Amino acid sequence: MAKKKVQEKKNYNNPNVVGLRAAVLEQPITETLETNYMPYAMSVIVSRAIPEIDGFKPSHRKLLFTMMKMGLLTGARTKSANIVGQTMKLNPHGDAAIYETMVRLSAGYQALLTPFVDSKGNFGKVFSRDMSYAAPRYTEAKLAPICAELFRDIDKDTVDFVDNYDGSLKEPTLLPTAFPNVLVSSNLGIAVGMASQICGFNLAEVCETTVAYLKDPEHDLLSTMPAPDFPTGGEIIYDRAQMEAIYRTGRGSFKVRARWRYVDKENIIEIYEIPYTTTSEAIIDKIRELINAGKIREINDMRDETDLSGLRLAIDLKRGVDPEKLMQKLFKLTPLQDSFPCNFNILVAGNPRVMGVAEILDEWTAWRMECVRRRVFFDLSKKKEKLHLLKGLERILLDIDRAIEIIRGTELEADVVPNLMMGFGIDQIQAEYVAEIKLRNINREYILKRTAETEALEKDIEELESILNNRRKLKGIIIDELRQIAKKYGTERKTGMVYSDEIEEYSEEQTVEDYAVTLFLSREGYFKKITAQSLRMSGEQKYKEGDGLSQSFETTNRAELLLLTNKQQMYKARVSDFEDGKASQLGVYLPAKLQMDEGESILAMILPGDYTKHLLLVFENGKAARIELSAYETKTNRKKLVNACSDKSPVVAVLPIAEEMDVACYSSDERVLIFNTAQLQPKSSRTTQGVNVMTLKAKRNLVRAIPLSETAITNTARYRVKSLPGAGALLKSEDKAEQQMSLLDE
Repeated sequence: MAKKKVQEKKNYNNPNVVGLRAAVLEQPITETLETNYMPYAMSVIVSRAIPEIDGFKPSHRKLLFTMMKMGLLTGARTKSANIVGQTMKLNPHGDAAIYETMVRLSAGYQALLTPFVDSKGNFGKVFSRDMSYAAPRYTEAKLAPICAELFRDIDKDTVDFVDNYDGSLKEPTLLPTAFPNVLVSSNLGIAVGMASQICGFNLAEVCETTVAYLKDPEHDLLSTMPAPDFPTGGEIIYDRAQMEAIYRTGRGSFKVRARWRYVDKENIIEIYEIPYTTTSEAIIDKIRELINAGKIREINDMRDETDLSGLRLAIDLKRGVDPEKLMQKLFKLTPLQDSFPCNFNILVAGNPRVMGVAEILDEWTAWRMECVRRRVFFDLSKKKEKLHLLKGLERILLDIDRAIEIIRGTELEADVVPNLMMGFGIDQIQAEYVAEIKLRNINREYILKRTAETEALEKDIEELESILNNRRKLKGIIIDELRQIAKKYGTERKTGMVYSDEIEEYSEEQTVEDYAVTLFLSREGYFKKITAQSLRMSGEQKYKEGDGLSQSFETTNRAELLLLTNKQQMYKARVSDFEDGKASQLGVYLPAKLQMDEGESILAMILPGDYTKHLLLVFENGKAARIELSAYETKTNRKKLVNACSDKSPVVAVLPIAEEMDVACYSSDERVLIFNTAQLQPKSSRTTQGVNVMTLKAKRNLVRAIPLSETAITNTARYRVKSLPGAGALLKSEDKAEQQMSLLDE
């Protein structure tokens, strides 16, 4: 078991201490975690980071409740500093954290589709990284009108109240929100070991969907609430299957992209809505980075022209640029298109749960029905109390003079109530009520008016009791309230939807000009790409002293390259990544261009094409591996693949197999073996060690392997083997004609 060591304090300044030995107390680390870490983790999860079924974290709830108690629901705005100071009675985490919470809930910051704080002054913007909010002494705030639905009947025992941190005040554990705010308000929280990210939905759509779901549990949620809605607008790239999965599981992600328009007169693109997850500065920084890297050449300039009217990013285009194609490219390469991850993790009865939309509506409905039931029970109790008092007045109505006589004839004040109780047969509460009636109200008219309410109260009580015992009526109340809220506070969607199959995805190949080129790779790793026209006009190829041609290919500018190295790594590149060169130039040094490791060199350059061919790797130990080229194909833009081949023996030859061919293998003791590639079975594993092809004597190696067609061997039958492995035969002098060694041919 791991132990935690605690060193006791020693008096190291004592000169009498000769040998200092720290006494060690041993404490199991599991005990430390249990007593110190777990309470902290639970506090963060339950009391800070994860929202509850009312859609609020504790910091939100404490702020809004404080503002309500300050009278800011109907009163005028007050300084934000005043609100922050009052909230500290419930939230002891500091004024800065409280003010940041207020900023996020404000209309000015625009982080919520349905803001709860009516703000005045500079509260910053959610779509801007650098536009910061003003200090609380300069801004003013009050509650937005919709907060009346958050606190509806909070004084009627709809929710539980608990003591604040010092026991001086009471605060609600939840707010009795009359609509599913947990879906309306977007929320992000990072706890210990878990997180929550809830996207916001349109208020009117949420209310409509909840009503339909309460009436029919089999209701198709996507028909009335097709997708989330964001205050920054933009467009959701809509995939119904993807959205259904998110609604069902509470997890997943979807893509959101910016909205833009082309201004023909000025030849500019205006971006006026961006994804909720990014900022205008991040977009500008990324586009400038791409311009500096030479990946975007269609833009002259980009400016942030955001003003009081809203967001506006202007992109100046070069003459002749197609704005549609440019925006496809920008969506692919910049945060103008971004993903929104969903993780609907919500606290229910103190336990975090990841729920789908239907499950959230079930939990909210159950909780809201309890709130309404408690409100109805509160009203019922009040009406019963009032009816009880009026029943006592009815008894007084029978003989008002007698009541006055009893009160006047009682010598002690303390005996008035008991005497009334005995005189009219009423209980103490009724007698207290009668005794407190003012003298001016002891008349027949007043008493008749009061007792006339009895019949109405009895009907109300009967109705309230029927509601308490009928779930359908409780649901009916919730439905009526939701319809009223949708009608009063509902707004149109801000975020549009575009179907994924209607979008033309950006492809880098579409923007790359295609033309014939010839590629040259030197033995030391210098690479040249030369056009056909330049090659016709060029003279002799230039190389460094001691260097020379290793491989050359004719291909196109859109082709893809694979480069295998001596450290069993495969690098991927596009021919278009390299500038056109000339024969008189040395070319690009690939180890530096591709950021290879120290001491790493290129063994072979391969044109994979459509990745349907095979690759033959021949090793120094006499083995050969036939590998499917598809093993090197990747769906992502990975530039480097590790473990590209076996590291058990060095590679001496790399041969692409377009069709079956004969291969000649040469050993260090001048023996030759010829075999056909059809004798090797293709493997899908890149790291396969291969099979024995050539049997080697001790301290002998296989030194090279080339296609038979490139050799001068005339008597092929002498060296050919019917089955592998084989020892081969000694090379005869007539078959020793000098051949140009090549690792690879097209």
